[in-house]
Amino acid sequence: MNEKVSIFWFRRDLRLTDNVGLLKALQGDYPVLPIFIFDKDILAHLPKNDARVSFIFDTLQNIQKELVEKHNSSLAQFYGTPISVLKDLISKFEIQTVYTNHDYEPYAKSRDARIKELLEENNIQFQTFKDQVIFEKDEILKKDGTPYVVYTPYKNKWKELFNPSKLKIHRTENYSHNFIKNTNLPEVSLDQMGFTTSAIKVLNFDASPSLIQNYQDTRDFPSKNNGTSKLGPHLRFGTIGIRTIIQKAITEENEIFWSELIWREFFMQILWHYPYTKDKSFKSKYDRIEWRNNEHEFEKWKNGETGYPLVDAGMRQLNKTGYMHNRVRMVVASFLCKHLLIDWRWGEAYFAQKLLDYDMSANVGNWQWAAGSGVDAAPYFRIFNPTTQITKFDKKLEYINTWVKDLNELTYPLPIVEHKMARERCLKTYKDAVQ
Repeated sequence: MNEKVSIFWFRRDLRLTDNVGLLKALQGDYPVLPIFIFDKDILAHLPKNDARVSFIFDTLQNIQKELVEKHNSSLAQFYGTPISVLKDLISKFEIQTVYTNHDYEPYAKSRDARIKELLEENNIQFQTFKDQVIFEKDEILKKDGTPYVVYTPYKNKWKELFNPSKLKIHRTENYSHNFIKNTNLPEVSLDQMGFTTSAIKVLNFDASPSLIQNYQDTRDFPSKNNGTSKLGPHLRFGTIGIRTIIQKAITEENEIFWSELIWREFFMQILWHYPYTKDKSFKSKYDRIEWRNNEHEFEKWKNGETGYPLVDAGMRQLNKTGYMHNRVRMVVASFLCKHLLIDWRWGEAYFAQKLLDYDMSANVGNWQWAAGSGVDAAPYFRIFNPTTQITKFDKKLEYINTWVKDLNELTYPLPIVEHKMARERCLKTYKDAVQ
């Protein structure tokens, strides 16, 4: 007779502590079989040395080590489609409930709907929980019941509803004796999945009191290596819980740091309510723009060869490390959409390939902001001057000299486009489309 178990399915929550769905599973009546599925449908679109796959793999090995050494258990790892993996597990175990945490992206929503159907056909419960955000779905709405599409009112409502005294860190470790006693569950290797270890590494995050206290003074200057938290990939993959980080922000009372965390939730709820925005403009009239979409210029932009040093530094940093400073992201995105008149979707797709902290909601939201087509977007006539941005944020060229080694060489390219002409061309193109 098959063993009766519950399953906890790790996804965007790669940690054993303060994990809501995992806690609910461990508080249940049956031993918990923890699983992770390397989803073939997602991995098929990634380069074989993708740094995020390496990071997920390494993180899972750390979870595995802790389960074996501390709990006489292990993590079952699979490479396949979620449907096929769960069908196989149904044949091997008497599964009572599958627990996991909510995911809000369009693919995840359709995947989970199919999984729920499969489990119900087999009389298995499917329970999912809020874990990666403080507020979700319909928890923050305007008085008329519609979603906020402007950030500041959303932030104000978020803060009004947020009660610090109710912020709960979930003590998963108090129930860890309920993990299944089996140190021999299936594993997969990068090699088996056709992947190799990436040379690009996810850096440790810094959420120290000094970083948070000084955040507003350091965050805009890309040359300050320790000026930002590097939290992006860790929040994206859940190696740290949002409640833990919010608690730090409250303790240090830094409004700007806190505000950045709320932006993340704002974009998540926009994607939840308006899933079409992943490939269509939130403001539909912006889909009438006649983009130039010059492929040669797009390659120059991708490779950091535009002749604009701040743009080139950002793109070279991205290609080399998987990171790009947030201030520079705004400059390179504006340059692509406004100076080169290349569709924001092209830039969004390239960032999706390269960014270690790629999160569809934030990436789409920020690209649409740069293009002027999204919620609460910069007006179309706001066009960053990539040269004056240097004066404001990299006056001593420290950041630029780090990434653009050939800045003073004859080999460094001339500007791909003249700023004044590009600005006027952009204004005319946008005006023709949206007015």
